[in-house]
Amino acid sequence: MLLSSHQDMFVEAGCDEAGRGCLAGPVFAAAVIFCRTFKHEVLTDSKQLSAAQRSELRQLIEAEALAFAVASATPQEIDRINIHNASYLAMHRALDMLALKAEYIIVDGNRFIPYQQTPHCCIIKGDGKYLSIAAASILAKTYRDEYMEQIAEEFPAYGWGQNKGYPTTQHRTAIIAHGFTPHHRRSFRVTDPQLSLF
Repeated sequence: MLLSSHQDMFVEAGCDEAGRGCLAGPVFAAAVIFCRTFKHEVLTDSKQLSAAQRSELRQLIEAEALAFAVASATPQEIDRINIHNASYLAMHRALDMLALKAEYIIVDGNRFIPYQQTPHCCIIKGDGKYLSIAAASILAKTYRDEYMEQIAEEFPAYGWGQNKGYPTTQHRTAIIAHGFTPHHRRSFRVTDPQLSLF
């Protein structure tokens, strides 16, 4: 894992999102700024870590980052502007919330809507290459998971405490049995032809 070479010249923020492929819940995004000398051997893409590791690293990130922020876009916003634009909206909101102004942005993936007039770079699989993006992926994932566990208490049939809103068989079967909730993304399609709900 690396710090980007741009950190020698700019205050650089790494950005990533969580929850893009879910049927329910917001999409979350985070932005993280580290100092130039920050290093960590374990910090990597959140998908490569256990829940316990993510929780431990979240505490470290929040303690060690020069600045961090987490934001979201609602299911209704996702339905209105599509999931890709909603992901960028959540990233922009996180960047707005940073205590330090980002002078350069690195983003996981291959697309991004420019933020104000700040230069940026898209990096495919950036969450496995750059520490600030990896940290953003962990914050976005852990904050989103907590949110889904909270709303699962109100709608226990959908299994959000376990599936976090992703299209598992349990989740799709629950939609057939119980219908939609205000937390569902109505614009999403279920790929299984036997469970074509939307």
